[in-house]
Amino acid sequence: MRTLADIAQAAKAAKYEVARLGTNDKNRGLMAIAHALTNRSAEILAANAVDLQEGRKNGLGEGLLDRLLLTEARIQGIAEGCRQVAALSDPVGEVLWQRTRPNGLKIGLTRVPMGVIGIIYEARPNVTVDAAALCFKAGSACILRGGKEAFHSSLCLTNIMRDALAAEGLPVNAINLVEDTSRETANEMMRLNGYLDVLIPRGGAGLIQAVVRNATVPVIETGTGNCHVYVDASADLDMAARILVNAKCQRISVCNAAESLLVHQDVAEAFLPLAAQALAPDGVKLHGCPRTRAILGDAVLPATEEDYGKEYLAYEISVKVVDSLEQAIAHINTFGTGHSECIVTRDYTASQQFLDQVDAAAVYVNASTRFTDGFEFGFGAEIGISTQKLHARGPMGLEALTSQKYIIYGNGQVR
Repeated sequence: MRTLADIAQAAKAAKYEVARLGTNDKNRGLMAIAHALTNRSAEILAANAVDLQEGRKNGLGEGLLDRLLLTEARIQGIAEGCRQVAALSDPVGEVLWQRTRPNGLKIGLTRVPMGVIGIIYEARPNVTVDAAALCFKAGSACILRGGKEAFHSSLCLTNIMRDALAAEGLPVNAINLVEDTSRETANEMMRLNGYLDVLIPRGGAGLIQAVVRNATVPVIETGTGNCHVYVDASADLDMAARILVNAKCQRISVCNAAESLLVHQDVAEAFLPLAAQALAPDGVKLHGCPRTRAILGDAVLPATEEDYGKEYLAYEISVKVVDSLEQAIAHINTFGTGHSECIVTRDYTASQQFLDQVDAAAVYVNASTRFTDGFEFGFGAEIGISTQKLHARGPMGLEALTSQKYIIYGNGQVR
């Protein structure tokens, strides 16, 4: 087992090799990885079965087990993600602009690889491949540190990817997995100054905040998702019910799933029974305000301040009746995590006010929050969804994984 120091040194050496690769070489590597993942799916499923067995033994919740689970279809999806990244335009070397100064200097700005990108994540084995593929296409080496719950899956996936690169004569140490899943090694990774150019945490609030607080290397903060669906006074209620069910129930374990429902008082008596009926087949537990409970009865649990700020990752949702659009916006900006927010309305003015005033990375009118995703935005696989405002915000694709360099052409100018 390689130590973190060995991995850091190997990745730092490899970043220069990866940065020199042309687009065709990077795409060749990604296609080889996709092919190998498909061909060796039986190995992946066997490794994943070990993680699932240990996860159930250790009492992992339904949402975490869903995140951990790999199936043939999910493996095919991961491989397709690699092919999609290969099909994307290569951002490296793109000249963003070039200007000529009065003294004749030609100054341009171009995209360049980040260098070595570290990713710390939890029980999401698909992140192992998504992150590696994006970093590789962006011309960078990566150091991956997954959670112990997905260790066997992540190790198998990494070995397959490294084998595929080796078979193509490409730098194997472009992709590295930290095999020591201890907290001490995670803390050490957060302080790899001189080796890591950026560190991206991807997981729950505890992991993200631990990295933000303890890292001495630059960090891009990806966010937890306390996402809201707000049903406005003019909403098409049938549409609102469909959006709500999709946003809440289509996949409960993801950060773009809805965790809170806000309903305008003018449609609360009509919509809340419809919403409860629509959510019933999935057994969604409701935590509601007093007005919600007055309409739906005592089957609705009383909602607390904690409920309004909670990312359930389960078949649960908080519900609040609001007096106005302004109150809905204020509630979202108070309890939301800056991830994804939705308004259902037929009022154009209300939709624009919501778009303008809600502080989130992705704001929707009449569409499910589940679309906040690299694939759905046309970026291919994503490294994560940034909820911060510096460098990158929202689904982070290839461009978010590059840096910039000024290039200056002269003919003897001195200052």
